[in-house]
Amino acid sequence: MSNEVVLSVKNLSVVFHTPDGDVAAVSNVSFDLHSGETLGIVGESGSGKSVTASSIMRLNNSITATTTGSILISGVDILTADESEVRRIRGSEVAMIFQDPLSALNPYYTVGKQIAEAYLVHHPQVSKTDARAVTLEMLKKVGIPNPEKRIDEFPHQFSGGMRQRIVIAIALINNPKVLIADEPTTALDVTVQAQILDLMKDLQAEFNMAIVLITHDLGVIAEAAKEVLVMYGGRVVEQSTVDALFSEPTHPYAWGLLGAVNSLSSSGRGALATIAGSPPSLIALPRGCSFNPRCTFASEICRSEVPVLRTVGTQGSVAACHLPDNEILTIGREVASR
Repeated sequence: MSNEVVLSVKNLSVVFHTPDGDVAAVSNVSFDLHSGETLGIVGESGSGKSVTASSIMRLNNSITATTTGSILISGVDILTADESEVRRIRGSEVAMIFQDPLSALNPYYTVGKQIAEAYLVHHPQVSKTDARAVTLEMLKKVGIPNPEKRIDEFPHQFSGGMRQRIVIAIALINNPKVLIADEPTTALDVTVQAQILDLMKDLQAEFNMAIVLITHDLGVIAEAAKEVLVMYGGRVVEQSTVDALFSEPTHPYAWGLLGAVNSLSSSGRGALATIAGSPPSLIALPRGCSFNPRCTFASEICRSEVPVLRTVGTQGSVAACHLPDNEILTIGREVASR
């Protein structure tokens, strides 16, 4: 199978214009994604994860938001392409699983009609009968039991996990090269979460598609992703492999996220570790490093200069932190060993 770069994001910045001021939702985000690979994006609410995803689909309102940088999908910059080209790419080259499957589905139409509609938009020459056959086959692939009957049922007749499978079927009906999954396991119990992640892995192997997996759950990242971006305050603060994140984390924010995860080896006694303070307002980010008000290692330079991403550690990770390399490695390995 080919390992081509199917998604290339360079210096992506998104500013929303509001009555209260400009909101710097995303600042200078860059990454490349290869076919067949999964990139995880992790961070708290307001870190810029979902805005990055909506930018890739070009769903941000151009009147209320200014988006700069470049997003290349199959060689086309989706930020500068005309609307007809974006409509062609959206759904066929890149597709998205939205966070809430119930609100993503139209309650007035059967699930079969909604899946078939996504197919017919990009295959207008196909008859409705043939589109229904393709829809039925996709329902089987995503594991919907008794698909011949359930194809004519409505979203409210499905459980949360089954609705998520329907949304996945809509996203994959046109065999896209890139799938963006925005919190695909939110509000699902752990058993169903595992089923959805396994389904995505199986379909990824079948279609050789690339996946951008957005989540706040490090367990999901550990299970499903190969590379990971850690975002805070609209910026990437650490970029590494998943193995490196869990064995040699290189940013204080990542240390806090890892410290807040319960370990199987823990006794279960005492309070769960937390990160002090709250995420920053994107209208008025702190001077210097955005994480400095919550960081126990912050010094004067952290409060005055924005750190740039640089290679740190032995596994090729990059991090935006002013701490010396040896201190980052010592603390990071200590956090990982807990």
